[in-house]
Amino acid sequence: MSRVLDAEGAHLATILRAADFANKRVLEVGCGEGRLTRGIAPLAAAVLAFDPSCEDIARARANFPEELREKVRFEAARADEIEVDPQSVDLVFFSWSL
Repeated sequence: MSRVLDAEGAHLATILRAADFANKRVLEVGCGEGRLTRGIAPLAAAVLAFDPSCEDIARARANFPEELREKVRFEAARADEIEVDPQSVDLVFFSWSL
């Protein structure tokens, strides 16, 4: 049995109204299985999405659309472990990550 979160897409729609992801270099904190990454990636220039769960990152990589894979990098790391050059990011995004 698979989990279905936000089947209507309301969560993603709200996020897309709140921030402009168009052509931005995005850092996604706590991406989980990439549910929201899928909605952000088509708009963004690039996405670095990370999560502390190696299992979730493996699922995100395995299930991510082929046509978006060159724009997105998934990393297994905690927020205090990830190294990101501050000049390499235009927008930092997180949801359900506290």
